[in-house]
Amino acid sequence: MAMTDLLSAEDIKKAVGAFSAAESFNYKKFFEMVGLKKKSPEDVKKVFHILDKDQSGFIEEEELRFVLKGFTPEGRDLSDKETKALLAAGDKDGDGKIGADEFATMVAES
Repeated sequence: MAMTDLLSAEDIKKAVGAFSAAESFNYKKFFEMVGLKKKSPEDVKKVFHILDKDQSGFIEEEELRFVLKGFTPEGRDLSDKETKALLAAGDKDGDGKIGADEFATMVAES
């Protein structure tokens, strides 16, 4: 399944472009711009599984660095600071990774 099966290619392009500058990533604005906030919990979990590149059931810090590339190959890598902020926002149980339920909560709260 491709990200464009769930989200509009135009929305993805606009959202990723809005955060192309270093240190500009804001996950709350990004999830809203890309249209994820309006999706059903089932679709949000499908997006999670696309971002979970190693299919471990979690998005680890290394996968978070490439979260924008998970939406489009043109996306930039997040900085260490941005990656750690995103992990802190999503990792509710403090295990150092984001599970599907944590991801869904993070999207819903954004």
